[in-house]
Amino acid sequence: MENLIALLIAAPLAGAVLLLCGGRRLDRAGHWIGSLLAVASFAVGVVLFADLLGRDPGHRTLHQHLFSWVPVGGFRADASFQLDQLSMTFVLLITGVGSLIHIYSIGYMAHDARRRRFFGYLNLFLAAMLLLVLADNYLLLYAGWEGVGLASYLLIGFWQHKPSAATAAKKAFLVNRVGDMGLSIAIMLMFTTFGTFAFGPVLGAAGQASEGKLTAIGLMLLLAACGKSAQVPLQSWLGDAMEGPTPVSALIHAATMVTAGVYLITRSGAIFNAAPDAQTAVVAVGAVTLLFGAIVGCAKDDIKKALAGSTMSQIGYMILAAGLGPVGYAFAIMHLVTHGFFKAGLFLGAGSVMHGMNDEVDMRRYGGLRKYMPVTFVTFGLGYLAIIGFPGLSGFFSKDKIIEAAFARGGTEGWILGGAALLGAALTAFYMTRVMLMTFFGEERWRNAPTPSPDEPSAEPAAQTRGEYTPPRPHESPKVMTVPMIVLAVGSVFAGGLFSIGDAFVGWLEPVTSFSHGHSPVSAGAVTAATMVVLVLGAGLAWLMYGRRPVPATAPRGSLLTRVARRDLLQDDFNHIVLVRGGEHLTRTLVYLDHSVVDGAVNGTAAAMGGLSGRLRRLQTGFVRSYAVQMLGGAAVLVAATLLMRGV
Repeated sequence: MENLIALLIAAPLAGAVLLLCGGRRLDRAGHWIGSLLAVASFAVGVVLFADLLGRDPGHRTLHQHLFSWVPVGGFRADASFQLDQLSMTFVLLITGVGSLIHIYSIGYMAHDARRRRFFGYLNLFLAAMLLLVLADNYLLLYAGWEGVGLASYLLIGFWQHKPSAATAAKKAFLVNRVGDMGLSIAIMLMFTTFGTFAFGPVLGAAGQASEGKLTAIGLMLLLAACGKSAQVPLQSWLGDAMEGPTPVSALIHAATMVTAGVYLITRSGAIFNAAPDAQTAVVAVGAVTLLFGAIVGCAKDDIKKALAGSTMSQIGYMILAAGLGPVGYAFAIMHLVTHGFFKAGLFLGAGSVMHGMNDEVDMRRYGGLRKYMPVTFVTFGLGYLAIIGFPGLSGFFSKDKIIEAAFARGGTEGWILGGAALLGAALTAFYMTRVMLMTFFGEERWRNAPTPSPDEPSAEPAAQTRGEYTPPRPHESPKVMTVPMIVLAVGSVFAGGLFSIGDAFVGWLEPVTSFSHGHSPVSAGAVTAATMVVLVLGAGLAWLMYGRRPVPATAPRGSLLTRVARRDLLQDDFNHIVLVRGGEHLTRTLVYLDHSVVDGAVNGTAAAMGGLSGRLRRLQTGFVRSYAVQMLGGAAVLVAATLLMRGV
C-alpha cells in the first residue's frame, strides 16, 4: 500500500503538466481531464483510508521513500512521504472537496476561453497541497508550501484583464512571502538544533532541546501559519483574494490552503508543547483573529468578502484550539474538516447566486432570491445553519468543543478565551443571518436601478453607468453546479455528528496529536446553553436590523465602528503607514547615511589627502639652495637633540 502514496500527488500533477503544456488541442476536453484526475486522486485516498482502518491504531503510519533529494555531507533531505491519521484526514478533505469544486467549475467556467488553463492551475494546486501534507520532513513540506503559494497567485489573478485581480494576486503573494521567511528560518533553526529536518527525529527530540530555541522555532512557525492562514497580523490579503473566480475562493480560501497553518502547528505539536511562550502566542493570535474576522464580516455588503471575513474568523477558532495543546489539537482539525464542508458549500452557493445575477456581488442588490434559486437557497441555508452552530449540524459539534477547550485553559486566561469564543459565536450568528436575509429574503431589490455604495467599489457594467440598466433574470444553476453543492450540504449536516459518535474523530487522531480532556470550570451543558443564547441573540439582532426593516439600496454611513469595519478595521491603512511609509522613511534615512556618512568618509579622506599633498608639494621648489638650507636646519636639529640628551 505504501507505493500508492505517490499516486495521490502524481495524478493531479500529471493533469497540471498535461493541461498547461498540451496546448489548445486540449481546450475541449481539458476540464474533463482535470476533473477526472482529481477524482482519481480521491479514489486512491479512499483505498489508502480503508487500508489504515484495517490496521491497529498504533501502526497506522505508512512511509514511502522515493529518492535522496539533497545529500551533501551531513546535510541530507529525502523525497519521502508519510501517511498517518493526520495527513490522511487532509488527503480526503483536499481531494474530496477539491474534486467537487472541479466538477462545479465545469459549469461555472463554461464560457471562459481559458478554461483549460484554469483547470491546469487547479490540478497544480491540488498536487502542491498534497505534497505539503504528505511530506515526512520540513524541507519537503516547504516545497509544497511554496507550490501552494504559486498556485494561489496564479488562481487569484486568473482574470488578468481586471486590474483589481492582478493587484490582489500580487498582494497575496507578497504578504505570504513574509510568512514563508518565518518557515525558512524555522527550518534552519531545526537543522542547527537537531541536525535533521525529518518529522520523527525533530519532534521526538523536541523535549531535549532548550526552551529558548524551541520558542524561537515555534514563533517562526506561527509567523508562517499567520501568512498562509490569513491570521493577524498577516491577514490583509484574504479579502482582496476574492477577486479570483468563486471556485478559487471555495477551494483555496475556505477548504484547503488557509488551513495549512493549522496543519503546520498541529503537526509540530511536540515543539509547541515544550515551548509554552510560543503556545501562548498561538492562542493570542487565534483569539484576536476570530474576533477581527467576525467584525469585518458584519460590515461587508460584498457577499464573497463577507464570507472571507467569516473564513478568517473560523480559522481563528482553529488556531486558538491548536494553541491549547493536546486539549485542542483534535478539535482544531475536527472544525477544520467540518468548516471545509460548510464554507466550501457557502462559497459555491455565493457563486451560484452570482451566476444567476449577472455576476453581481453586492447583497444590497439581491433580495427575494429563494423562490428563483430553490436548490441554492436550501444548500446555502444548510451551510448557514452549520456555521452558526445550529443544534445537530456539523458546526454545533466542532465549534462547541473548541469553546469548551478554551474554558479548560483555566484561570483568568480561560475565562477570557472562552468569552472571546462565545462573542465570536454571537457575531457569527449575526453576520451569517445578515447574509441570508439580504440575499434570499425581503424585497427584490435587483429589480431597481442600482446605486453604487459609497464604501464599496462599483462593479457595474458600462451599460449601467450610462443609465441603460437591465434587471437580471435570476435562475437556478445547472446540475453540474448544484450537485456538488448538495453533496457539501450533506456533509455540513452530518459530518460533525458522525465524528462525535463515541468520540470517533478524537480517537482517530489521538495516536498522532495526543489528547487530554483538560479541567474546565464550566460544564459542557453550560457551554452549550451559553452558545445557544448568544446564537439566538446574534441571529435575532440581525433579523431586527435586516429582516423587519427594508434594506436601503446604499449602505448608510453608520457608526464609527461600522465605517472602520468596512475598511477591514484599517488593516491596509496600518500596513501602508507602518510598512510602506515606514519603509520609505527607512530607505531615505539609509540613503542619507550612505551619502553623508559613508560617501562623506570616503570623499573626505580623499580630499584630506589631496590637500595634504598640495601643501607638501610646495616644499618641492627645485632650487638647490633651498634644499641645502633644509639639510642644514635638519642637521642643526639633530645636533641640538643629541647634546640635550647627553646633558640630561
